Amino acid sequence: MAAKRKRYIIKIDENLCNGCGKCASACVEGAIEIVDGKARLVSETYCDGLGACIGECPQGAITLVEREAEEFDPEAALRHAQRAAQRSSDSLVSNASETGDNHHTHPDGSVCPSARTIDRREELFKNARRKGSTETVQSELANWPVKLRLVNPSASFFQGANLLVAADCTAFAYGAFHPKLLTGKVVVTGCPKFDDVTLYVHKLIAILQQHDIKSLTVAKMEVPCCSGLVNVARQAVEASGKNIPIEIVTISLCGELIERKFLDVAQSDEKQVSIVV
Repeated sequence: MAAKRKRYIIKIDENLCNGCGKCASACVEGAIEIVDGKARLVSETYCDGLGACIGECPQGAITLVEREAEEFDPEAALRHAQRAAQRSSDSLVSNASETGDNHHTHPDGSVCPSARTIDRREELFKNARRKGSTETVQSELANWPVKLRLVNPSASFFQGANLLVAADCTAFAYGAFHPKLLTGKVVVTGCPKFDDVTLYVHKLIAILQQHDIKSLTVAKMEVPCCSGLVNVARQAVEASGKNIPIEIVTISLCGELIERKFLDVAQSDEKQVSIVV
């Protein structure tokens, strides 16, 4: 058994938990699973103690407590998360072949929001025909590559940059992504649900330490699992020793900017501000 030390770790109140599974989807390390209709901590070594899952619980069933616990093991957590993702993928393929349904269901029967099917073709195609616009939108992309796993942390375009860390889906979902989010920024992209988040943290730490980053914005989708990208940015800022507030922009599944707030890592404080669309 791994040695224990006093640290922060999540605590789940089973009396309040309704088994919705939102916390499990939000935990990129896979530390939470739904067992017998209740959220359970799979292993102390999988929980980083940052509490990204807390804000996703509609029942207020999750809190952070300081107690004797096994050390967080990021490598073990990554292996566990990858195995869980593979099981989910296998289950998704199996369900689709048997039922023709491409929903990703949790053990309790709930559907993962990131895989929920939404068909807006009729609405959007009607609007497109009505507008009949052929206007060309100017690209604001200022750097290449954009995938976080591909960029060189020493790349010159990071120096003095306003850095945008964007979830892969945001550029497709948000029609005003270029003029409203990308203008004047250097962008890196990734998916916290299926990619190597440990690599992401290390890449961002290197970028922050090697360059004078003026600002840091995280653009994510409203689905719970996408909150993992905020967690990645938070860990990187903390480890880098830099005092850089994180702007968090949330995009809805219908492509609207629904929330904009700031996270001061040094103060562990979040401030919500008015939406700018």
